[in-house]
Amino acid sequence: MILDRIFRFLGLIVVAIIGWEIGILYTGVETPLTDLEAMKYIVPITLVGGLVGWIIAPWLTTRPAKFAIRVVRQIPIEEVLAGTVGLVLGLVMAAMLAIPLAQLPAPFGPILPFIASIIFGYLGAMVLVLRREDLVHLFRLIRPRSKDVSEDQEAKDALGVLPQGPHPLLLDTSVIIDGRILDVAKTGFLPGPLLAPRFILAELQYIADSSDAMRRARGRRGLQVLDDLQHLESPSLEIVDLDAPDVREVDEKLMVLARDHGIGIVTNDYNLNRVAVLQGVTVLNLNDLANAVKSIFLPGERLRLRIMQEGKEADQGVGYLEDGTMVVVENGRNYIGRNTDLVVTKVLQTSAGRMIFATPQELYH
Repeated sequence: MILDRIFRFLGLIVVAIIGWEIGILYTGVETPLTDLEAMKYIVPITLVGGLVGWIIAPWLTTRPAKFAIRVVRQIPIEEVLAGTVGLVLGLVMAAMLAIPLAQLPAPFGPILPFIASIIFGYLGAMVLVLRREDLVHLFRLIRPRSKDVSEDQEAKDALGVLPQGPHPLLLDTSVIIDGRILDVAKTGFLPGPLLAPRFILAELQYIADSSDAMRRARGRRGLQVLDDLQHLESPSLEIVDLDAPDVREVDEKLMVLARDHGIGIVTNDYNLNRVAVLQGVTVLNLNDLANAVKSIFLPGERLRLRIMQEGKEADQGVGYLEDGTMVVVENGRNYIGRNTDLVVTKVLQTSAGRMIFATPQELYH
């Protein structure tokens, strides 16, 4: 907001000056301040110019800058480096050709060096971006090696340094945004360390900067959860530089890192869970954990519950345990709004979770 206003004022001043000069050219006077007749035209043109500058300034400055920032955040750093190297090489070649091209007769001599700079700069950047994997491999080959460093260790170094710990676990974006990982971590069931790669932070920041209010709130909650995890003594949360440069998708990056380093992933994403299991990656799913710790009731056991609403079938009532498990009460319609002693008659495990069927104790036979 502050930058918008600053650039609006600058746009107002600049375009107002342009309007003033246009008014002077239109009236043809050299001393407009002493010519009231000329000022009748110059002042309105200046005011209109200032208004136009106030309106269009953000669209020419801050709005394109914000869009460019969002785009650049999604470009992998290896593409940026490859494009920069290619651009420099292309411009060097164009500079070498500029001298002979400048000797050509007009109009080719003045124009062709400029055109060559554009063409060779674009081709250089494009070629190296497309062949960035070969460029990275070349840098690895020419990098001086220590005699006691093995090839396997160099491959691990290329992916990043894995922090030491009993059972390091990678955190998925979805489980961070969900927030329950903080409560689970506080219980001490996760020995850690918990690892949050920087590309996960970049995705959270991108979500937190979203124009959609709900997505923005989710992203900010995820960043707050990471901040709270960092303040825990155990398990420790570490922001790591682990990455898979050849992979674009965040979920694929996590699976590659987990597979190459032999570590697990904490998530509540169903699709990521299934794909990771198929690839032999250890997955800790918080949804599975939540279902596993729900209260277990066997047929014949008794419980006391408040029946909240009607069920789908006639005379049914519905209540909920503290963990959210649904309890369907047969002949419970007359008990809605009351705390009632119930007897469990059946327990069903469905894809949506556990469902308990019960009947009022006074009607149980």
